[in-house]
Amino acid sequence: MTNKIFHPYTSFSASENGFPNMVRGEGIYLFDDQDKRYVDIVSSWWACALGHSHPKVVEAIQKQAGILQHSITGSLTHPNVLALAERVAGLMPTPDRHSVFASDGCSAVEAAIKIAIQYWYNVGQPDKTWVIGMDQGYHGDSLGALGAGFVDGFHKPFERTVSHPAKLPFPIPTEDDPTGFEPSRAVINQHKDKLAAVIVEPLCLGSAGMKMYSAGYLQQLADCCAENEVLLIIDEVAMGFGRTGKRFAFNHAGIDPDLVCLGKGLTAGYMPLSACVVKDSIYNTFSDEGEKDCTFYHGNTYAGHPIGCAAALAALDIYEAEGTVERGAEMAEKMKQWMLPMAELECVEELRFLGMIGVVELKPETKSKILKIKESLFEQGYLFRPLGTMFYLMPPLVISDDELKGAVYALQQTIEDFC
Repeated sequence: MTNKIFHPYTSFSASENGFPNMVRGEGIYLFDDQDKRYVDIVSSWWACALGHSHPKVVEAIQKQAGILQHSITGSLTHPNVLALAERVAGLMPTPDRHSVFASDGCSAVEAAIKIAIQYWYNVGQPDKTWVIGMDQGYHGDSLGALGAGFVDGFHKPFERTVSHPAKLPFPIPTEDDPTGFEPSRAVINQHKDKLAAVIVEPLCLGSAGMKMYSAGYLQQLADCCAENEVLLIIDEVAMGFGRTGKRFAFNHAGIDPDLVCLGKGLTAGYMPLSACVVKDSIYNTFSDEGEKDCTFYHGNTYAGHPIGCAAALAALDIYEAEGTVERGAEMAEKMKQWMLPMAELECVEELRFLGMIGVVELKPETKSKILKIKESLFEQGYLFRPLGTMFYLMPPLVISDDELKGAVYALQQTIEDFC
């Protein structure tokens, strides 16, 4: 069959020989049409926390598909979206929240950006229109998201299209500034009169190369935003639901964000669904009963999709019943211990760890060998997607000890073979 797909994040040269045609998934594995299995070591773009074909999520999807396939949430509700909004609010530090649902993480970010800007309009401070992020932060590929997050290696063609009035520098700890927060404080203090919100990926900048920073920085950022009347948006799309060893990455810092963006693991990757979770102190300003209409004129066709909500409710049940977050934290320590010997390899620049994220950064001179390492791992049945000279493990949280140890060993041996 001719491939007519315009593949995302895929070079033309990589398309010349075609791609595996995945026909089913089971546990941590994907199977192609030749019945060869591959370890989904990146959880299908960081989404499939419960692996593939978990029977309880599949059952929930199938059951809902026979009851109600689609119903808008503009001036309507349905049982699943009511239940999910209540459930999500209960996962936050305080339950005084409302959720805007969408279909993907980027759409949740778009909602968060617009809510933050309109909030200040609603309360009579219309000059606060800037939403800024961290240098090389990633929050999606829409133009609005690129205005707050911008990865140079991905988004160069659009740099003249979107505005970047300011950026928080990636934190570099020093003796006098152990969390590296002070340069960010200076940016916020300088622009506070224009800042509607700051948005960050908590503790780890994924697409920038799994660049990690401390929970202490995040705590200081939350305090600084509160002191300067700037909303804080936490983008948990990639890091949420146990990936970092806690339910949400922001839990490591003990903060209470104004807005939280969820996606990917919300449905365990089984259905497109995301949410922007908003504090009621913000939500309550969107009334149409005052002198001006503050209605939030924003939405998505599939916002709160009934089948997607069914998948999310099932996934949340499983996370709790199977102790997924707690088990992930235990597995993370094992993964770290199994990976540490790679630090001794001559070609390894650095190892980094955050929960069930394990990173092997190779030295710059290995750049010409990255594709060969990736291809060799692929032949061995491992689906890695390196970023620059960095290989990372971000497997489904249900991976077994033996499966995880096998993946670590395969990566180490392959790096040794080529470097």
